[in-house]
Amino acid sequence: MNAPGTPDGPDAPEGRTGLMMYVSVNGEARRIPGGLTLDRLVATLSQAPAGVAAAVNETVVPRSQWPTTALDDGDRVEVLTAVQGG
Repeated sequence: MNAPGTPDGPDAPEGRTGLMMYVSVNGEARRIPGGLTLDRLVATLSQAPAGVAAAVNETVVPRSQWPTTALDDGDRVEVLTAVQGG
């Protein structure tokens, strides 16, 4: 059974393997394709990644490394969006 909010099926982002795995995204379990990179995951979560920061297993990943940061089963991903306020 798939976790709620799971990006699988025909709308799933493309990964490098046919295997599926689970990661935690902002504390919520998600089923994703094996080998999926951080940039592809963030693209499924945010329309405007310009104001977005991401961390994997409590380590901030620079945006320049998102395309080469492959996610592994059990990873904990936090995606944060900057909000302007006053």
